Amino acid sequence: MTTDVRELFEEWHKDSAYRREYEALKEEFAIARAVIAARAHAGLTQEELASRMGTSQSAIARLESGKSRPSTATLEKLAVATGTRLKIEFEPHQI
Repeated sequence: MTTDVRELFEEWHKDSAYRREYEALKEEFAIARAVIAARAHAGLTQEELASRMGTSQSAIARLESGKSRPSTATLEKLAVATGTRLKIEFEPHQI
């Protein structure tokens, strides 16, 4: 029996404590998604990206899992390695 990740998320999301924790990590998830998208857009494997950045595949895996908070220097290296441009913005909170 296999379980779809979306089904698990929907089930877990019913729990208010889970929702609170998920919201607290929203920014880390956004960074991880952006890293994955940049690598995928460049058509690179984690190992190829790591090589271009002068780091290890495991470091890239940590970035993509959200377990590591990258510095702006790391994000700049990632942009160069993926042929993208780093853009950081501040947005007002939505009320």
